[in-house]
Amino acid sequence: MHRWSKLFIPTLREAPADAEVASHKYLVRAGYIRQLAAGIYSFLFFGHRSMLKIANVVREEMDTIGQEFFLPALLPREPWDQSGRWTVMGDNMFRLKDRKGADLCLGMTHEEIMTTIARSELRSYKQLPQIWYQIQTKFRDEPRPKSGLLRVRQFTMKDSYSFDIDKAGLDKSFDLHDAVYRKIFTRCGLKFVAVEADSGSMGGSQSQEFMVYTDAGEDLIASCPVCGYAANLEKAISTLEPVTEMEATGDGKPELVSTPNCAAIADVAAFFKMSPASDIKCVAYMALERGQKGEPDSWQGVAAFLRGDHQVNETKLLSAIGAAELRTMVAEELEKYFKGPAGYLGPVGLTPDAKPLGAGLTVVVDKALEGRENMVCGANQKDYHQRNVVPGRDFSWTLAADIRSVNEGENCPTSSCAGKLVVGKAVEIGHIFKLGYKYSESMGARVLDENGKEITPIMGSYGIGIERILTAAIEQSNDANGFWLPASIAPFTVVVTITNMTDAALRETGEKVAAQLDAAGIDVLLDDRDERAGVKFKDADLVGIPFRINVGKKAAAGVVELVTRATATSVDVPIADTLALVKERVQEDYLLTNLADAE
Repeated sequence: MHRWSKLFIPTLREAPADAEVASHKYLVRAGYIRQLAAGIYSFLFFGHRSMLKIANVVREEMDTIGQEFFLPALLPREPWDQSGRWTVMGDNMFRLKDRKGADLCLGMTHEEIMTTIARSELRSYKQLPQIWYQIQTKFRDEPRPKSGLLRVRQFTMKDSYSFDIDKAGLDKSFDLHDAVYRKIFTRCGLKFVAVEADSGSMGGSQSQEFMVYTDAGEDLIASCPVCGYAANLEKAISTLEPVTEMEATGDGKPELVSTPNCAAIADVAAFFKMSPASDIKCVAYMALERGQKGEPDSWQGVAAFLRGDHQVNETKLLSAIGAAELRTMVAEELEKYFKGPAGYLGPVGLTPDAKPLGAGLTVVVDKALEGRENMVCGANQKDYHQRNVVPGRDFSWTLAADIRSVNEGENCPTSSCAGKLVVGKAVEIGHIFKLGYKYSESMGARVLDENGKEITPIMGSYGIGIERILTAAIEQSNDANGFWLPASIAPFTVVVTITNMTDAALRETGEKVAAQLDAAGIDVLLDDRDERAGVKFKDADLVGIPFRINVGKKAAAGVVELVTRATATSVDVPIADTLALVKERVQEDYLLTNLADAE
């Protein structure tokens, strides 16, 4: 049994000035964490206990499908060179040299390292499938650490990796992780949604994120409340309403029109008395192409064209052209590729490269422009636009792709669904990837199949942010007085609060109740501090413990008060029945947590 008076629990009445989101404010105020440097935090007693409980939930569920490893955090350069990611990871990777000058890094993830083990140890199809996981510290040189534990430079991750003989095996491993992740997040009391996602630098054919809706989130999720469709905005699609095309003028061919001071789309739409949906917007970029086999990196011109009422989704665009980074073109680059100024850029007259990221200009049009007629676009001359422009007739492109972000209120993409998409902020708590052969092929992992033929295993990668679970739980369960956690991940299940430590009878009763709970296996904290009752109640409300037993004046009559933090309700309980009722409430908490509709 732990006694509050003997513990270091540095609660604060005020949140730090730089804390913007609830989880950051309360993690600091409740004494869970303290900041050491930007994006680097120390976990104190309460915080560490919760992290251990979360890790235990993760471990219990992961042990049903995989085997736990523990790999180094300090990694040599060679495996990253073999996969091609030493360069791809860029400034996000912490790099260092040892005393002999050898390149090392701090691990952001461990695909390469797990693959080196598979490459060395797996020889036959009889050894597959394999699922290996670890719970370990990861490092990322985050350019803008903020929001407490949501955007940090050191964090704890459960990362697992699957090796299978074929795609059917990978599908099974992926589905096993999907099911286990749902159990983990449900046991941790999270209301989550699984969404389609972009694979990013991980690569692979398919990925799925597990998200918790919260205003503290930096990801945007598009979802349909009717059919349940959900996707990260970097992956989301929608069905667009038909557009009424403008009437052609003259002979219907592109016509140059003077449009003085109409550089903005709103001004162009007003000038032509049209909807922005009939405008062809240009967003001009320089895209970074990574050099291959020792060749230097290079920046190539990219012109993205889409409807005037749509926005470029840069993640989709990067994926479409296979680039590493994007930046906006400067004036000199606009002159080189367009011979025109910003605000008046258009596709007519451009000569697109035959393939993405060639020596000239890569022209990408959004799919929503295909089949359109009589549109307006910039003329690549200051104060001039063209009308009667028909995509495909009047200009061509390198490729057509979905490069736009969906908007709230657009039609759900699911066939036969009449729902409208809703866009909301969310925090990512887990991500699962079908990696395919990216790492096993590049790093030379091979096994013999049942016919004795050498083949390449297919891989999956699966991550869970341990801190993300804690922060998401706080974000979804807090009020003006503090927060509450489910018993499965709270630092303690019950706090027994003796309201007056100078009263010997109350002290004795409090000790007895706490000892009885402790003996029954309930994780109990006895608040035996010589403080006013009001101070103790405020602290108990603040620090995330789901149940509180107040031992006060009614104890003389054999009664204590049981407070449920989530509902801010209380009930008087005969002391003799305290243990049974606490067990009942903990079981109710467990059932609510484990039987909740996760979707």
